[in-house]
Formats: sequence, C-alpha cells, structure tokens
Amino acid sequence: MEALIWIGLTALAIALPFIYPRWRLRRALARPLPAEAEAVLQRNISVYRHMPAELQQQLRQLVVQFLHQKKFIGCAGLEVTDEMAVTIAGQACLLLLNRPSKVYPALHTILVYPSEFVAQRAEVGPGGVITPGRQSMLGESWDDGRVVLSWEDVRRGAGDWTDGHNVVLHEFAHQLDSESGRANGAPYLGDPASYADWSEVLSRHYDNLRMRAMYRMETVMDPYGATNPAEFFAVATETFFEKPYQMAEHHAELYAEFLKYYRVDPRQWMSPPPPPAPPQQPVSFAYGW
Repeated sequence: MEALIWIGLTALAIALPFIYPRWRLRRALARPLPAEAEAVLQRNISVYRHMPAELQQQLRQLVVQFLHQKKFIGCAGLEVTDEMAVTIAGQACLLLLNRPSKVYPALHTILVYPSEFVAQRAEVGPGGVITPGRQSMLGESWDDGRVVLSWEDVRRGAGDWTDGHNVVLHEFAHQLDSESGRANGAPYLGDPASYADWSEVLSRHYDNLRMRAMYRMETVMDPYGATNPAEFFAVATETFFEKPYQMAEHHAELYAEFLKYYRVDPRQWMSPPPPPAPPQQPVSFAYGW
C-alpha cells in the first residue's frame, strides 16, 4: 500500500507542473473581462465598437487569456497601468480572431517604454568591419519570448485607425511570423498547399513595393515594408487592418491572401475612405486691352 501511495504521489508531482497552469487558465477564462477593461477597448480601439457581437466576445476572451499569461514590465521609469495592458492586448488579439490559436504561445513578456527607445545595433561597414551602433526604435519583436513597445506610439497607433501605422499590429505580426520557425514573411498557414500561392503573391507585391520605394513613388503600404520579406508581412498586416479599402483596391490578390490568413474582413468594421478631392481646374483670366 505504501508503495502505491508513493507511486501516486510521484506521478502527481510530475503531472502538477502541467496540470496546474491549465487549471488556472480555465479558471481565468471562466470569468468575463471586467467592465472597466471592456470600457478601455471601447475607448481606445475604435474598430471594437463596430465589430459584430460575436467577434467582440471572441476578442474579450482572447484578451482575458493574454492578460493572464503574459507579463508586462515598465521600462525607463514607466509604470504599466491596466489601461496600457488592455490597450496593447486588445490590438494584439485582433490578429487572432476566428483563428485557432494558443495566444502567442512563445511570448511571455511585453516590455513597455514611455516613448521611443534606443537599441544597441551592430553595423557592418565596408570590408565587413563591425562597429557598435545605436538606433531609435518604436517597437521590437524577439524570438526569445519578448516584445518591446513604446507606449507613446502604441497610443498614437490606436488613436488613428486609418493611417496604416500601428506598432502593436506590426510587432505581433512578427510574433505570428516566427511561429513557422523564423520570421521570414511566411507564417504558419496550416495547409502546406497554401504556401505556393502565398509565396507567389507576396513575392510579387514585395518586389513591386521595393521598386516603388526605390523610385520614391506613392504607395499604399509604408515603404519600410521593402526592407525584407519579414518587414513586408508586418507592414502589410498594418495596412490590412487599418487601410483595408485601399489595400483591396490596389493590391487585390494580396488582400485576398490576407483575408484567408486572418479570417476577418476589416472593411466590415470601417467606413470607406472619402473619395480623393478632384484636381483643381486652372483659373482663366480675361484681359481687356
């Protein structure tokens, strides 16, 4: 009997580290998002107010899980408030709607600076000489389980949902991209057959953005997306969620691929942009002599 008890206790000790976190998560998900937190979503993420009730419910549930599993750390003297955490979580979880997800399973920590921060960067010069450098950043995504954000730019991105610039969507798109093994512009698509179309369409539109950026031509997407395929995916994600009508008009095939991947159509939450102003007619003058 003692041997059986000992075996049972040993088995419990081995299983407990796996069972306890799942039990705590189930308890957390059983509670609704507090009313104060939903008020933050209503106030700080304008598209939330226009989403159908079913998607709002999904987003609230995802935010509950995100806040339960992720740790927020303030940097450079910043104290992370509940409003900051909910604002970040709400935008990050928009990328997970209608999709089976473990809510960024590799991510454990979000570091938040008051404003743009300086990161150390090694610069490769002529002849391969490496020198230390410093670069101002609005956000960073790391494959070791960290995302770094500037709160000033998080707030700015949430405040204007039409300019195609959103640091949270950008950095969390990198997190999704990394789930396939590394950030290379090809996130996990589920069906291996999907990669052929994804690669062909994204490569073509990436090359087009590089060409237009090189010649300083007007673009729907931020030219920063021409940096590399990973940045193209992140910038295209920002554009998909913030400028869906323009992206669908000028990059129809790319928009169709993102519709399949993200499984939502942000046009349903937003009004079409106003038509461009007609060009001004030249003024003619009649002169009498």
